[in-house]
Amino acid sequence: MKVIILQTDICWANPEANRVHLDEMLDAQSGADLYVFPEMFSTGFCTQPEGVAEPADSETLQWMKRKAKEKDCALAGSIAVEEEGKYYNRFYFVTPDGQVRWYNKKHLFTYGGEDKHYTPGNERVVASFRGVRFLLEVCYDLRFPVWSRNRGDYDAILYVASWPTPRVEAWKALLRARAIENQCYVIAVNRTGKDPYCDYCGGSAVIDPYGHTLAACTDGCEECAEATVSMEELEAFRKKFPVLDDADGFALM
Repeated sequence: MKVIILQTDICWANPEANRVHLDEMLDAQSGADLYVFPEMFSTGFCTQPEGVAEPADSETLQWMKRKAKEKDCALAGSIAVEEEGKYYNRFYFVTPDGQVRWYNKKHLFTYGGEDKHYTPGNERVVASFRGVRFLLEVCYDLRFPVWSRNRGDYDAILYVASWPTPRVEAWKALLRARAIENQCYVIAVNRTGKDPYCDYCGGSAVIDPYGHTLAACTDGCEECAEATVSMEELEAFRKKFPVLDDADGFALM
């Protein structure tokens, strides 16, 4: 499976401008099975979503459906969503047949006040597409390894993020750790640029189960990178070195 990650700058609180920009970036790329955007790619990381969050059946979601069908691919990324008076940081995984899987971010970023406005999710979500099973995770979820523990139910983790520059080394180290400890691919997309509160340098990458970087975007640049996820290689590695058979048990939700 060919995957393209899009490390983008984001226009603050302007979904239309961000959709137009991503349209241009997508049209410049071709042939991938999956394209992945950063966290809250249509608005930026708005911790105060009133007046900014989009409805559940938003134009941005409809745009994702149209582009997925047009390019015969899956699109993935999170959006600030308002639904029935509550706000969610919702990760959408959209396939070309119009199907939508979604995950509401569980670990809200209390340090930045996200928990004061958003409702946390409580369901772990795995989306399957073209023979690969993807665990959907958002930004701060990366710091909580029990939540992302491989139970034999996924092959790759998708992390979408707005992870600030001062902590980017933690981001990079934890991505490799999650890939190694779970014997899986990690596909991670962080934004670049600035918002009213933080600077972002990216650090987006695709990492294999050995912890090797298969593809990466240049820090500080708006850029795409592509890599191939091979189920044959993953299954051969897991069979040769079945470390997950010896994993500790956890009381998981």
